Amino acid sequence: MTVKEIKIAYAEYGSLEQLEPQDRELAKAAIEATKSSYAPYSHFNVGAAVRLEGGEIVCGSNQENAAFPSGLCAERTAMFYANAANPEKAMLSIALAGCQNGILCETPATPCGACRQVMAQYQTKSGKDMSVLMVGREKIWKFDRVDDILPLIFDSI
Repeated sequence: MTVKEIKIAYAEYGSLEQLEPQDRELAKAAIEATKSSYAPYSHFNVGAAVRLEGGEIVCGSNQENAAFPSGLCAERTAMFYANAANPEKAMLSIALAGCQNGILCETPATPCGACRQVMAQYQTKSGKDMSVLMVGREKIWKFDRVDDILPLIFDSI
């Protein structure tokens, strides 16, 4: 038997102002996208923003439905729209932000497993790393690639 270890490196920032200008722009777009969330059940409004190759930003927000689990997370809403409208463009980065009662959550919202797998699929499709920004009021986490938040990506087919 061999014991192995997975280590994950990421950067933590204390404010939007500490981010590089492109990351700050993406984070602000994700925060703004929370305003279009439809979350009458959880009251947890999530926004996501995807930067495409060429610089365009595509946004999405979570959309809930009384017939659970018919709703969709912000990250997948943004990524599915980005790929449907721009199938030839790589997704270079994604930012997500969560709010409750119109206030950005203190700690970063993190993507669910399904969203992480979809991120991984688009990263694999493009052959380019997709960075991930998780935005909170008190701190922001930046991961250089999806593998860092889903280390054992399903890619067996």
